[in-house]
Amino acid sequence: CRSVSQVPVAEGKSVQQTVELLARRLEALGAEKQGTFGVDCETYHTAAALGTQGQTGKLMYVMHNSEYPLSCFALFENGPCLVADANFDTLMVKLKGFFQNAKANKIESRGTRYQYCDFLVKLGTVTMGPSARGISVEVEYCPCVIANDCWNLLMEFMQSFMGSHTPGIPSVFGSKHDSAYSPGDTMVQYMELFNKIRKQQQVPVAGIR
Repeated sequence: CRSVSQVPVAEGKSVQQTVELLARRLEALGAEKQGTFGVDCETYHTAAALGTQGQTGKLMYVMHNSEYPLSCFALFENGPCLVADANFDTLMVKLKGFFQNAKANKIESRGTRYQYCDFLVKLGTVTMGPSARGISVEVEYCPCVIANDCWNLLMEFMQSFMGSHTPGIPSVFGSKHDSAYSPGDTMVQYMELFNKIRKQQQVPVAGIR
């Protein structure tokens, strides 16, 4: 099972410097680099709601994860997660009459994978367009797929390098109870993280010059 969370930028440091600080802590524990990873997310509006004043269109998020190169994930907020093959992207182009791509909203996290004993850690820089917007940390305890059985162990390990920024139990765990954790649960956590970072970056219209 996996936890995906945001780590705030350290005081007086940049996003990149904070990522390097976390990487040094991991390497001091004995974690070893195991390649790179990437997760991306594109936002689509339901076209039926476009141009309708006073109405917010339903949003769909189409996501990819380098851990699952043959899959594409389509998620609605507070809704189901559809797992499809990579050709789903082609289908979305054909469905442009129903879903419109909000290209300016593309957001992604890329970075380094680290292996430490039975744990896999991914430190990512979250970017929108050309600029870094935040830091993501994904931690997986590989031997266990039942979230409730390993959360305490996962949290104890995260505290060893995240300190006071160790996250609470992810909301997606609450609905799992004793059922198996799935790749879709990871993507839901990334979707929630990306939306949180988007909201942090929003500037009131009155403040734009």
